[in-house]
Amino acid sequence: MKARYSVIVPMYNEEEVIQVTYERLKKVMDGCGDSYELVFVNDGSRDRTAEIMRGISNTDEHVKLIDFSRNFGHQVAITAGMDYAEGQAVVVIDADLQDPPEVILQMIAKWKEGYEVVYAKRLKRHGETFFKKVTAKIFYRLLSSMTSVEIPTDTGDFRLIDRKVCDVLRGLKEKNRYVRGLVSWVGFRQTMVEYVREERFAGETKYPLKKMIRFALDGITSFSHKPLKIASYVGFFLSFSSFIYLFLVLFQKVFTSWTVPGWASIVGVNLLFNGIVLMLLGVIGEYIGRIYDESKDRPLYIVRETRGYPEAESVDTRKESDYAR
Repeated sequence: MKARYSVIVPMYNEEEVIQVTYERLKKVMDGCGDSYELVFVNDGSRDRTAEIMRGISNTDEHVKLIDFSRNFGHQVAITAGMDYAEGQAVVVIDADLQDPPEVILQMIAKWKEGYEVVYAKRLKRHGETFFKKVTAKIFYRLLSSMTSVEIPTDTGDFRLIDRKVCDVLRGLKEKNRYVRGLVSWVGFRQTMVEYVREERFAGETKYPLKKMIRFALDGITSFSHKPLKIASYVGFFLSFSSFIYLFLVLFQKVFTSWTVPGWASIVGVNLLFNGIVLMLLGVIGEYIGRIYDESKDRPLYIVRETRGYPEAESVDTRKESDYAR
């Protein structure tokens, strides 16, 4: 019998918390009164995360494990979980317990009311630095203002989606994925539940500043062309300003006896303009780089091992896009 609910848990170096995460998820899902599966996706962890989950999967038939050949990224791990999930309702939740598993029951209640996407909105964020809270708030507002797709603010990947939504997302093959944005893009009837995000139970964040910047770029470039338009506007403004500056220099040379003594001002202007030009080339390069990734058409991920799935199914009957997407 196929599970009615699938809970996808992407993991990367979560050995300190994964046992507790499993126990809390199991307690919540046992109380939902219906069949379920817990799909743990090991995103190339370098600690004992995969080993712990193999042991759990051997003792609990509800637990399934997808083990990547290497680290492919958090968003790709979520995508793999959706590829393998069999439930009529699919929940995505991180393994660090910042998102309380108990909220899943509220999501299920909304789903039973007829909503096809139920996302969790954070009222408060405990255990995060002031810098992280401010930059996250700025990013969500910036993304909302730059894209025509209405992406809810103060939300993460913690959400429930209906089977039909999951099937649509599986058909989207883009490489640089921003899952929460894709969920908003596909539409359907959406609603929210509110919750307080807790402090991380154990371990370290998997999104340091460098990865957060990259994640933000993926979100903006995936759903907005405005940076390219801004580059055009800035280029036009710089060209116009340069023309005015050139006209003033010629005017001073021809009609006045005063000229600029030295090269300091010229060098300063050149450095400013060259810096802006290089910045705009970088913006264009971000889009070109994504086109290059798409053109290579490499698999989105490669699965080294699965647990909890029939061996014949994982090798023979699953489409290649499901096994090495």
